[in-house]
Amino acid sequence: MHALTLASFLFFTGLVALITWRITRRDDHKSTNGLFLAGRSLTFPLIAGSLLMTNLSTEQMVGLNGSAFSDGLSVMAWEVVAVIALVLLALFFLPRFLRSGIATVPQLLEIRFDKATQRITNVIFLLAYAVILLPIILYSGAMGLQGMLDLHGLTGIESPTLLLWLTVWLVGLIGSVYALFGGLRTVAVSDTLNGIGLLVGGFVIVYFGLQAISDGSGIMAGWDTLKQTHPDKLDSIGGSDQQVPFFTLFTGVFLINVFYWTTNQQIIQRTFAAKNLAEGQKGVLLTGFFKLLGPIYLVLPGIIAYHLYADQGIKADEAYGHLVFNVLPPYLTGFFAAVMVGAILSSFNSALNSTTTLFSLGFYKGVLNKDASEAQVVRASKIFGWLMAVIAMTIAPLLAGQESLFGYLQKMNAIYFIPILAVVLVGLLTKRVPAMAAKIALVGGCLLIFAGYFIPPFDKLPQVMHEFHFVGAVFVLLVVGMLIIGKLRPRPEAWIHEDSGAVDLTPWKGAVPVGIILVVLVVIMYAAFAG
Repeated sequence: MHALTLASFLFFTGLVALITWRITRRDDHKSTNGLFLAGRSLTFPLIAGSLLMTNLSTEQMVGLNGSAFSDGLSVMAWEVVAVIALVLLALFFLPRFLRSGIATVPQLLEIRFDKATQRITNVIFLLAYAVILLPIILYSGAMGLQGMLDLHGLTGIESPTLLLWLTVWLVGLIGSVYALFGGLRTVAVSDTLNGIGLLVGGFVIVYFGLQAISDGSGIMAGWDTLKQTHPDKLDSIGGSDQQVPFFTLFTGVFLINVFYWTTNQQIIQRTFAAKNLAEGQKGVLLTGFFKLLGPIYLVLPGIIAYHLYADQGIKADEAYGHLVFNVLPPYLTGFFAAVMVGAILSSFNSALNSTTTLFSLGFYKGVLNKDASEAQVVRASKIFGWLMAVIAMTIAPLLAGQESLFGYLQKMNAIYFIPILAVVLVGLLTKRVPAMAAKIALVGGCLLIFAGYFIPPFDKLPQVMHEFHFVGAVFVLLVVGMLIIGKLRPRPEAWIHEDSGAVDLTPWKGAVPVGIILVVLVVIMYAAFAG
């Protein structure tokens, strides 16, 4: 069994690497435009595939199915509400981003406000990615891979600590090669190939899971059994005692999704590389369609696992791995493990590519060496990227023993998600709000949310009004504060958003109709499963 699992794993992993190399071997990796923006050449399939795979990582696949194991279908909010955020990206944010000709979100804030605002945002992103995001991706990925491939049995290594270090460094080194030598287009192509595998593998797990419930009588029989035995688990409306209460969909859950899909550098950098606005909009909206399917392979397996294993003492976060081990044949287990490695690598190399982009264009070119040539900027980005990779690979194994790594990540993300989103949104929607307001919102917002989470007596606020409502209240406070400053101390001249001429800004004719259809489908999905 081990030999067959390992063989299928190595075959699919090698196949993705070979195809990616064949497609991208002649790409420009020596200029900043080629390395960070794929020469602004990405078409909609690559954009959609890369967005989807950058989003999916081990902590989400294991964590979201684990949440479904505990709370049922209501946790689909993290997938379904994302569709509305993607529609906003396609119709509102992306045309403005591409008009600016930017490679990073901080560059937009420099255009709208000033250099100091850009540098503050750069520092926030770099700290968050380098110290929090990259190590957590590596740690959770290594742990998931150990279980799925039974690396203890395959390698004969008895020490869990040694095996964790070796797995983290192996995954980290492979991801670093993709990101630092290949550039954004290499990342996007490998993401798309792995994305196809992930969708196929995800649906296959649901198929075998429903077959297991029905004892081979068919997937519809399995679905009927789930509906009859666990109707509460198939309710889309979250209760007040669950992780995602229904009304938080309109406050913190919505805002966190909007930031993640419209303003998070790690995610949207591939949309900056769109060949034109129409291709970018198609790619974003196609991603929205795939996110509508997310509950099938990111939530339903957790509910299936609950039906099969709830009486066996299985913990929530162990449910998904346990299901994969038990329902998939060995050759498919190896295939799916390879897809999972692709998901891990995708999140890691995308975050690393974004980190090097932020450093190279924000600090190296903007502060340390303003007259740097293209070759110098690319070289500096690779040196910094390897430094960040080594730091992340060193920190990752030290995270072992954390009680709630996923919960910790969500808290830390909210600290900077909300202030940056508030500043970007006010910046794009107003003409006279000054740079001072943006700086106060960025620094003050981060400090306010941090205090609400960690400093007494302020940490009582999220408990009183629910964490997601607290985050929503801070967002409103920051926006109102910026608007008041804009009234009292407006900038002397109204800001004019000039067209950089970087790409063709002709919108896709189907963008608005498709966007409306996706939003309607979100409402229908919630209504169909409302208890």
